[in-house]
Amino acid sequence: MLKIGHEVVRPGRNLGEAEVTIPIPEELETVPGIPMTSREVDWYAREYPLESINITERASRDWANTLRDQHAEMREIRKEHEKLNRPLIMACRMTADLEPTAEPTGEDISELIKTKARELGFVEVGITAFDHRYTFQSKKGSTVYYPHFVALAYEQDFEPTQTIPSVDAEIVHSSTYRTEGAAALELGNYIRSLGYHAQVMGSGDSAGPYIPMHVAAGTGQLGACGYLLTPHVGSRCRLVGLTTDANVSYDEPVDYGIHAFCQVCQVCVNRCPGRALMRDKIWWRGIEKNKLYFKRCRPVMARYLGCGICMKVCPIQKYGLKNVMDHYAETGQVLGKGTHDLEGYTLEGKGYFGPGEMPVFDAAFFDMPHGGTDEHAFEVFKQRATAAGGEVTEEMMAELKDGLVKSLFQATDNLGMMDEDADYI
Repeated sequence: MLKIGHEVVRPGRNLGEAEVTIPIPEELETVPGIPMTSREVDWYAREYPLESINITERASRDWANTLRDQHAEMREIRKEHEKLNRPLIMACRMTADLEPTAEPTGEDISELIKTKARELGFVEVGITAFDHRYTFQSKKGSTVYYPHFVALAYEQDFEPTQTIPSVDAEIVHSSTYRTEGAAALELGNYIRSLGYHAQVMGSGDSAGPYIPMHVAAGTGQLGACGYLLTPHVGSRCRLVGLTTDANVSYDEPVDYGIHAFCQVCQVCVNRCPGRALMRDKIWWRGIEKNKLYFKRCRPVMARYLGCGICMKVCPIQKYGLKNVMDHYAETGQVLGKGTHDLEGYTLEGKGYFGPGEMPVFDAAFFDMPHGGTDEHAFEVFKQRATAAGGEVTEEMMAELKDGLVKSLFQATDNLGMMDEDADYI
C-alpha cells in the first residue's frame, strides 16, 4: 500500500449523492491545478495572443469536413448539428445584453449557482475569475465579459463513448454540446432571476479556451491527452461556461494527482493512432504539459469518424478517478492498462488493434492544407502560378479573391463550428 499524501473530497457524481473521497498517493503529488509561470503566460498573452483553431487552422478544418462528408452518416450528423446548434449560439450571444429580472439581495450566491447547475445535469461546476489572458484575438473587444467565470462540465454518455471511433460516438459528441448549451442558457436565466447579469458562452462560439479556467476552478486537471480530466468522468465530458457579475466566492485549483499520474500511465500516448501525443512534458506558453502534435492528430480525426481514441483509452474516463487512485495506491499499477477492455479499438477499414498493436500509415496520409483560409488560398495561388510558368490568369485571381473573402467572413462569424476542448493551454 502506497503512502497517501492527501485526500480530495468532491460532491457526488449526481446531485444528492454522497461525497466522494479520493486518495492521492504521495508519489503522485505535484501542485494544485497545473505547473505554471504566470509571468510567461502574461507575456505570451500580450505578445502572441491565442486564436481559435477554427480560424488559424481553418484550411485543414474545411479539408477534414470534405473528407467526413464522403461518409454519408457523418455528413448528416454534421449538417444536423450545425442546424440545431446555430440557434443555441445566437441565444447565447444575446445573453451579454440581457438585464437581471430581479433586485440582488447582496448575499453570496455561489452555492445557489452550483446547486442549480447540478440540477440541470452538470457533473462538475466551479467558480473562478474570468481570465482575459486566454481570450481569443478575434473576440477581444467584441463584447464585455463579466469578471467571474462559472466553469461547467456536462457528462457525455458512457456506452456510445466506449465505441470510439464510431458514428454513435460522434452523435453523442454533438448532442452533448447542444444539451449543455441549453442547460447553460437555463442557468443564465436563473442567475438573472437572482438579480445579476449572466453571459453564456455557447459551444463553438467561446471567448477562449475553457480548460485554464476549469483548472483554476478546481473541476479537474489537464491530462496528457490535452483534455481536462474531471474526477468522476475524466475526459468524457464537454465544457462550457458563463461569466457573471454576481456576488460569488472563488474555488481553488486542486491537485488530483493527475499531472504526475499521466506520466506513469501513458496509455493515451501509447495508443494514439497518429502518434500525436508527446510522451514527455514541455513548457508551452508558460504551462508545463504534454503538447498535442496537431499535424498528426487532424488527419486521423478527419479519416476515422472523429477519432477520440485518447478519450476512450483513458482509465479515468473509463473507471473514474477514485477507482483508479484506489487501485494505484493498493498495487502501484494503472487500472486497466494492457487490457483489451481499456486499450482495444477498431479503425474502419483497418481492423481491430489490441494492446501493443498499432496501425501503420504512409507519409502521404498526414498531408493536409495548413493555416487559415487566406494562407491556403495564397499557397494554392503560388503553386498554380509557378506551374504555369509565372502566368497569372483571371481564374487564379478569382479563386484567390474568393479565399480571402471567406477568410474575412470566418474571422467574424464562426457559428456552429465547435472549438475542441483539448490542448489549448
